[in-house]
Amino acid sequence: MRDSPTDRQRQILAYLRARLEQGEGAPTLAEIAQSFGFRQPRAARKHLEALAAHGLIDLLPGLARGIRLPRRMPGPAGRKRGHADETWRVPQLGRVAAGAPIGADVGVERELTLDAGLFRSRPDYLLRVIGNSMRDDGILDGDLIAVRRVVEAQHGDTVVARLDGELTVKRLERRDDRVRLLPRNAAFAPIDPSLHDDFAIEGLFVGLVRST
Repeated sequence: MRDSPTDRQRQILAYLRARLEQGEGAPTLAEIAQSFGFRQPRAARKHLEALAAHGLIDLLPGLARGIRLPRRMPGPAGRKRGHADETWRVPQLGRVAAGAPIGADVGVERELTLDAGLFRSRPDYLLRVIGNSMRDDGILDGDLIAVRRVVEAQHGDTVVARLDGELTVKRLERRDDRVRLLPRNAAFAPIDPSLHDDFAIEGLFVGLVRST
């Protein structure tokens, strides 16, 4: 293996960082191949495997968009991560749907001591994910997602939203004065809150904890 990535691999890494940090989601191999002029998606795969071998990305097996930035990689501009040797106590509050909205459990189930370097900014709580509607963003059934309390979010953010008293995690889409909640799995339909629904943004996704 080379001592350092090639120039083309660094270009691909910059492309991946830009997409993931701006909330656009991981690209497919075909999208990478098209962006960099590769004739075959397998050429993109080889570059991704080289980046993973250098520890610059994580590849999630079996997923078309299974690319993630390593947990200790610096987050987006303006979002301060904790120091690598710092730990935070974070409460786990209950569950959130990655599928159809579900009622969230109330009360603190437990508190976890976690490496602050896992998160883009300090989370207020953790929720257990139920379902796979966010699979292509690397958020899987059974994961714990870290959430920072906010009442407003930007187009493209991954959010925890409350809809008629139930919670769901989705990608936020804003179009003019309308809001849409987008899954990241083609098997699931978008959610279109109406003006008559009890809808609110409860929090912003800032990290993930996966049991091994």
